[in-house]
Amino acid sequence: MSLLRLRGLEVEVGGRRALRGLDLDIKAGETVGLVGESGSGKTMTALAVMGLLPPGSEIRGRITFDETDLIGMGESALRRFRGREAGIIFQEPMAALNPLLRIGDHVSEAIRAHGRTSRKEAWRHACELLERVGLPPERAAGAGRYPHELSGGQRQRAMIAGAIALRPRLLIADEPTTALDVTTQARILDLLRRLVREDGMSLLLISHDLGVVAGMADRIAIMREGRIVEQGPCPALFRNLRHPYSLELIRAAAPVPLGAPITVKSVKPVPELQAEEVACVYRLPGGREHRAVGGVSLAIAEGERVGLVGESGC
Repeated sequence: MSLLRLRGLEVEVGGRRALRGLDLDIKAGETVGLVGESGSGKTMTALAVMGLLPPGSEIRGRITFDETDLIGMGESALRRFRGREAGIIFQEPMAALNPLLRIGDHVSEAIRAHGRTSRKEAWRHACELLERVGLPPERAAGAGRYPHELSGGQRQRAMIAGAIALRPRLLIADEPTTALDVTTQARILDLLRRLVREDGMSLLLISHDLGVVAGMADRIAIMREGRIVEQGPCPALFRNLRHPYSLELIRAAAPVPLGAPITVKSVKPVPELQAEEVACVYRLPGGREHRAVGGVSLAIAEGERVGLVGESGC
């Protein structure tokens, strides 16, 4: 039996049809990947499930969660549904987090909104959750810090802590790794995989990146222009892709082949840009120093293309 079921779901925003007859099922404990390019309707699907569509939106069809119809549900009932039954991780933490609240306040606020819990108890629980997602509160990236004081990966972990605070049965992750470097992305995906396994949650993983979803999902649904054009179990789906758009996505996701390096013959005797033994040191409170750059040398010739690659903080 499906935990979440969408049938003939249609959403219209400002006279524009964002979703067109969407059918999708998510079983208990299952991870489903929803893939498509920007504007295909992935996020609109998540917002429809959570009852967070923009004002003035029109919605038709059926959304049922454990046989309960979500469309037409009152706001107070929806508030109980959000957090207790379903949690959502938004794509951009800095847009979702209040810059005036500490990270611990964000998480404890979600806890207090759904039960008679004291501030002290909610804060203690928030610290436990932050530690569970890899942000020990006794360290610099703990509960007392503000969003701007954390890295992108740390902010995403804080968002995850808030989303799982009440152990929901369904977790929706909307492009949770888009703005992260590849190593941080891998750590966040590992974290989601572990949390889903430990808590027995269902996961709707939304992404434009087939590679990300392929390593996580039990089933994958591919969206285009508000419709699901193809879906099936992973990896069998990849062996039997038929829709031209699905094949296009696969080709776009394939890594760029590494060819022979491009040889550039500069007409100038000296490089356009040259740096030698560049160093940068930040002075921190307490007289400590942080060496951010140490002994970097780089030269770029006329017409040359140079890629500078590394993880966040390098």
